[in-house]
Amino acid sequence: MGVTIRIPPELADAVEEDDYPERLGWLAALPDVIEVIASEWGLELGEPYLPGGQCAWVAPARGEDRDELVLKVGWRHREAEHEAEALRFWDGDGAVRCFKALSLADTTALLLERCMPGEQLGQALPEPEQDVVIAGLMRRLWAREPSDRQPFGSLARICDQWADWFELEFEADGRGLDPGLARAGMATLRELPRTADRQVLLCTDLHAGNVLSSEREPWLVIDPKPFIGDPAFEPAQHMFNCQERLASDPEGLYRRMAELLELDVDRVRLWLFARCVQESIRALPMRQLARRIAP
Repeated sequence: MGVTIRIPPELADAVEEDDYPERLGWLAALPDVIEVIASEWGLELGEPYLPGGQCAWVAPARGEDRDELVLKVGWRHREAEHEAEALRFWDGDGAVRCFKALSLADTTALLLERCMPGEQLGQALPEPEQDVVIAGLMRRLWAREPSDRQPFGSLARICDQWADWFELEFEADGRGLDPGLARAGMATLRELPRTADRQVLLCTDLHAGNVLSSEREPWLVIDPKPFIGDPAFEPAQHMFNCQERLASDPEGLYRRMAELLELDVDRVRLWLFARCVQESIRALPMRQLARRIAP
């Protein structure tokens, strides 16, 4: 392969901060696992992208036919469990293509289309223009109707899990957070997925850092964490990444995204409120924002 398998600093730091024995063992074995997968798939690897992600090793690669590809080898976890199936479901329509996939006990490996030149949307365009690109990609991804035969989990189930975790954390260390706000936020988080009039395959982590420039299309989505659920959930993560606008004019931002996506503005606001409360134990600025947009 011609390169030593190096671990990016962000991935190493994330695993060490987890202090989770299984993850530490996974990281120690990762270079050997990458070498085996690259050999089996006939890949020539480049240096990993820096600073790296928190759950996966990702690097440019060339196949035996010299195609420009990306190898992604990650820690297997619930939120990204069906990334390959989602990319195959979208079949390149607004998202990168997945050519091969492998699931092991604690590892997933994907061979992906490489975006060239691969500039992040967040570094290429100002935020108001990012809104338009993000909304257009979301609407394309939602256009394909998922079926019951597909393996994707439900947004309702993951929201219940998030609410359970929040309530345990709030009971243990919820000082400074209004109990009424906490209860309202978690009730909303549990109720919203069950009152949607449409169910689509969501990316759930679609923001300007996960959209890359490409020769095949101007912009393509990477790194989905797919669940089936309410489309009004989807814009919250993009809004979280627009920190200054969200802090200065949250109503203007959620109304803009609702309009671009042709979604009910009240549902977009309620999802943003619930997600702000969810994040508010660790992220103190979210408490003030949640109070401002509370129903």
